[in-house]
Amino acid sequence: MSPSQLPEPHSGPISGPVSGPGRPSPEPDHPEVSGPEQSPMAGLAEGYAAKAGLHRTHDGRIDVLKSAGGIQGIAESIVPGLVFLVAFTITRDLTPSLVAALASAAVFTVVRLAQRRPLTQALAGVVGVGISAWLANTTGKAEDFYLPGFFTNAAYILGMVLSIAVKWPLAGLLFGFIRNEGVEWRRDPARVRAYRLGTWIIVAVLVLRLLVQVPLYLMGPDGLAALATTRLIMGAPLYILGVWIAWLVTRPAPAAADAQPSKPSSSGA
Repeated sequence: MSPSQLPEPHSGPISGPVSGPGRPSPEPDHPEVSGPEQSPMAGLAEGYAAKAGLHRTHDGRIDVLKSAGGIQGIAESIVPGLVFLVAFTITRDLTPSLVAALASAAVFTVVRLAQRRPLTQALAGVVGVGISAWLANTTGKAEDFYLPGFFTNAAYILGMVLSIAVKWPLAGLLFGFIRNEGVEWRRDPARVRAYRLGTWIIVAVLVLRLLVQVPLYLMGPDGLAALATTRLIMGAPLYILGVWIAWLVTRPAPAAADAQPSKPSSSGA
């Protein structure tokens, strides 16, 4: 979900419980489970979580910044749009502005090649910018550069709402494996409700983007600067905030044994 397209590539996905020397331990506020239930849906859920690009910190919590692709990943998601806005504002000429945006996206691909890092995100960025540039060049409307993002956003909203409807909320599929819950959380109605709420929070972030940006798009050239600015503000920063809040509200309750202090012995004199 660019942060507007969610998962970013990384050096190593979380694919299940993490243990052993030199590796982070499970989140301390939830006991480790023996393993996810064996079912086709469980396998799909584990595979999705493994590829989603979410990272743990050293103490087993979610690393939101790294999960968003890190500083470089965030830059890859916002720089082409920013370059397009600046170039178009200066030149008022669509073609060189689109070329500049494509060139900036291509630079990130070259940088990743030089770093010998996975190219998935950078190539996806080039393709995305290419589609946006093609559409804007075809229609002759600069604001159409941002139109594909609305459809991507809407697709994520639909997917997340469907995940809630079928009782496999997306937040549970992602966070459950980071917390070593696997899909065992589906057996606990309280955990299902928590992950449903977490998914609705992320949906709210995506809906808010559309509510703010679509009216600006419909304003045409007069709304272009505001549209581009809100696209930047409501991209990575808002996404990171939404994921972090979703993580917090889905936090498992401390075990009852840990919540109650031990009672003193009654065998004393």
